[in-house]
Amino acid sequence: MATGREGYFSDYVVTRPDKAGMRDLFYLLYDGDLYRNNTVDCPEGTGIAEISRRWLIFVSVTAQKTLLILKEPVVWFGSKVEFMANLLSVNHGLGALIWNYLRGQAVIPRRNSSSFRSAVDFFDDRVELDPDISPEDGRYLANLSIMAAKLAYENEAHIRRTVIDLWRMEFLGFFDCWNDYENQLTTRAFMFCDKRRRPELVVVAFRGTEVFNTAQWSVDMDISWYDIPGVGKVHGGFMKALGLQKAGGWPKEVNQAEGHPPFAYYAIREELKAGLRQNPEAKFLVTGHSLGGALAVLFPAVLSLHEEEEMLQRLEGVYTFGQPRVGDENLAAFLSKHLDGSPPRYQRFVYCNDVVPRLPYDDSTLLFKHFGACLYYDAWYRGTIMEEEPNKNYFSPLYVIPKYANAAWELLRGLLIGRIKGLAYRESWAMTTLRFLGLAIPGLPPHLPYDYVNSMRLTKTSLLQERAPPFVSPR
Repeated sequence: MATGREGYFSDYVVTRPDKAGMRDLFYLLYDGDLYRNNTVDCPEGTGIAEISRRWLIFVSVTAQKTLLILKEPVVWFGSKVEFMANLLSVNHGLGALIWNYLRGQAVIPRRNSSSFRSAVDFFDDRVELDPDISPEDGRYLANLSIMAAKLAYENEAHIRRTVIDLWRMEFLGFFDCWNDYENQLTTRAFMFCDKRRRPELVVVAFRGTEVFNTAQWSVDMDISWYDIPGVGKVHGGFMKALGLQKAGGWPKEVNQAEGHPPFAYYAIREELKAGLRQNPEAKFLVTGHSLGGALAVLFPAVLSLHEEEEMLQRLEGVYTFGQPRVGDENLAAFLSKHLDGSPPRYQRFVYCNDVVPRLPYDDSTLLFKHFGACLYYDAWYRGTIMEEEPNKNYFSPLYVIPKYANAAWELLRGLLIGRIKGLAYRESWAMTTLRFLGLAIPGLPPHLPYDYVNSMRLTKTSLLQERAPPFVSPR
């Protein structure tokens, strides 16, 4: 429980699954005095009378505790799965691996090598940009953004090789960044320059939620927030990942000890400034998938807080894919001053039944709201602009049958699409396996980048952007 300030902030509610016991959780259901409960940190005297809101906190903390308990075994399991998948990949299959082993020539994958692939890459191994979409095409930015967001899951060597050798672009930097609250490296991003486009475009891509990192999944389930004066209430976990300072909140500058790992926002901002100074005509774009999308939209929010007007004038856009909710309606109003336009500079893409954009929960008892136009794609990859994706909290009984019907269709579609659309769209064995899991949990397979890549390539996104409404505030 908290008795004063959470560092810099005086108004906040921060869930504490690491501290909460079963007694605290059940006590939460019948006592509205939050400040007396170990389940949350909050200022003295904070209370919530509505049982519905306390129930959602109960569900959130219970889910987070479960995911954190699973963290170590899932990470261990995931590392073995990734290693074995890479072992088979670099040796060109099981038969070749056995033959290479018998000859003493088996290739052992190294995690920091350019050939090592993340779990995300085994679900969708496309790395080349679509050759049919040129920089002059209205669909180009969305396609470049989703490919960069997908590439952000890979290691530095893999990213560098792809950007330089395959995309023929300039690699500008890789960022492995510190989380002041978790005391570990949690946030990754990379930066590159597309010189084919005029004006030149610098792209920052944040890594999203890793497949086998349940601690990151628990952040998506979190409903913690901090109230930034003049900005609004913002998701606590996402701000921490971006570089929130434990003692000072969001100072304009930070003094880091020599050798200390960088904080994401500050390191990327300084690198961007340097690059933009060298090329006065260049603009920049920020993108990310999942958690990376949340960081992408909060990056210009902190730039705005620090009154970095010159940088914001050169912001081409913020493109997010499968992004969770990041704040309240006041944050939306604050960001609208800088991201509005025609078409809007903030493009939030949602594919079908992806569960993550429906998190954290949004109803009359909670404050998390999406804002900006939603570019929604259904299971046929047909795009529509709307204020909010259908079934906004995922669990509506009205959508149970459609969700499972869509999951069955996606499985069938995955078996056929390679024959219909060409080899570039053929689903991998890993993606097909996940489609079967989707018959039980239909919101998981749609969250992976695969369907977002297909949506950007197979629909006329340029028409959607031309018709995009101005910045939409949450209802």
